[in-house]
Parts: sequence; structure tokens; C-alpha cells
Amino acid sequence: MRIGINGTGLVQKASVPAIVADAARAQADGFSSYWLAEHPTGGFDALTVLALVGQQIPQIELGTAVIPTWPRHPMTLAGQVLTAASVLQGRLTLGIGLSHEVMMAQLGIDFGKPIRHLREYLQVLMPLLEQGSVDFHGETLSCNTKVFVAPTQRTPVLVAALGPQALKVAGTLSDGVSLAWVGPKTIREHIVPRLMEAATAAGRAAPRVLATLPVCVTDDPAGVRAIIDRNLAMYGQLPSYRAMFDREGAATPGDVAIVGNRNEVNDKLSELALAGATDFAVSEFARTSEEKTQTRLLMSDWAKQS
Repeated sequence: MRIGINGTGLVQKASVPAIVADAARAQADGFSSYWLAEHPTGGFDALTVLALVGQQIPQIELGTAVIPTWPRHPMTLAGQVLTAASVLQGRLTLGIGLSHEVMMAQLGIDFGKPIRHLREYLQVLMPLLEQGSVDFHGETLSCNTKVFVAPTQRTPVLVAALGPQALKVAGTLSDGVSLAWVGPKTIREHIVPRLMEAATAAGRAAPRVLATLPVCVTDDPAGVRAIIDRNLAMYGQLPSYRAMFDREGAATPGDVAIVGNRNEVNDKLSELALAGATDFAVSEFARTSEEKTQTRLLMSDWAKQS
């Protein structure tokens, strides 16, 4: 299981220098990748930021986890990806997702028939990224075009897919999934079987499974979980995540966080790897400098061994 860092905690600062510094530290500490989300109403463009990060951080994979699909036509997103990929030279991975109905409502965007939207979105996006051209006419999305410069290196695409229909679309049309708030039981029993079935039927390579969860090495796991539950309670109320918590047997976000002493965190990470996660992007969650130091040391050990 490859280990990266999820820098999404910095997104609200909207500071490119802060993210460059965070990614530089991730590279120095041996992590294989650095991931950044894009909030649909935040006004901070993840692909632009990662293209700038890549100019100063020359080695690790840089990925979006994730960019919402609804606000951008897939041709527009393909243009951004191809531009960023031209300077990142094979290190870019695109993560996309539907986001959530409540967030799209803030933009006045109808969330109707999301699976159709995801399928048609990929049917436009993937040919543009793979061949540089597309001729597709769907019910809600269409595109007939050829890009100015054909792709020289393929940019992998991961989809934030959780439900059975979304997993089928992701396995059929993309390179894998980007997961948030999904525990090992759900990955093992729900995500991987459905994803693999779809990928095999479509003749695609074995998909990547990128998981992201809060991680904290601490002697006070109950205290840390309580803060996670208080600060991140909204995730337990979003329908798509709520369904995953229920599958896991988790009542709250804190229940799926990887929190505990060094041995307990090691055991949880091993469980994720055995469940089928090919990649893990650490969302570091710490209250004190000691927790932050111990969490980074443990995860850096994992990164260097992966």
C-alpha cells in the first residue's frame, strides 16, 4: 500500500506557498504522493495549485482528491488537466467526484440523475485525456472536438465512488476510486468486489483504491475522536458518507478515524492494506505538537517501507 499525504486541511488557507511547503515536507519525509481537494465554492483551483507545486517539488505524484464534476464541462476540465500534465510530466493523477447535493445547491446546480451525469462525464473526459479527441452525444453532455496538442502521457483518473452504481461506472470507465470516510470492512466487502467486477468485465487493468482517513498517534484516542466528531460532524450527515458509516458499523466520523497508540495505528493501517486499499493518503489530525510529530514519524516509516 503506497502512502501519501492529503493536504486538504490547508485548502481553506488558500495559500500556494503553504501547500508548496507542505508538499516539500511530504517529499522529504519519503511519501509517494500528495493530494489536494477542491471545494466547489471555495475559489481555490486545485489543478493550478498542483501545477505550481510541481515546479518546485520534482519527484512525488500529485493528485486531486477530488474536483467536483458538475461545475465544469468535461472539455473544460480536460483542458486544465492536459495543461497541468504537460508540466508535471507523468506525475499528475486526476480525482473527480459528484460532490454532494447540498453543495451543488449553493451553486444553483440541479443534482438530478447523478449516475447518468457521472457516466456521460467520463465518456467525454476519458477519450480526451487518452486520445485527445472525442465524439460523444449524451442526454445531458455532448462533445465533438480534438484538442490542439494530443496527450503524450496518459493521466490516470480516479472517481469518488461509493454506491453500487457509481462503483460500476468507475470500474468500467476509469482507473479506480478515491475514497473518503470509508473503513476497511467496507473496502473489503463492498468497494473492492464491485469495482473489480466492473473493471474485469470492461477489460480494464486492476483499479487503484485510494483511501483517505484522519490519522493520529495519541495516548488519548477518546479525546481525539471526540474532537473529530465535534469538528467534522457534517460528514456523518451527508447521505453518501452516512451509507458508508452504516456499512462499517460506525456511528460517527470519529469511529472510522485511525486513532490510537503506535501499535493500534499500525494494526489499522495493516487492516486497510489487507482490505484492498492500494494507496492511502494520510489526513494528519493532531491536537499537540507531540501527536503531530509521532503521527508523521509513524506514517513516514510506512511510506519508506511501501
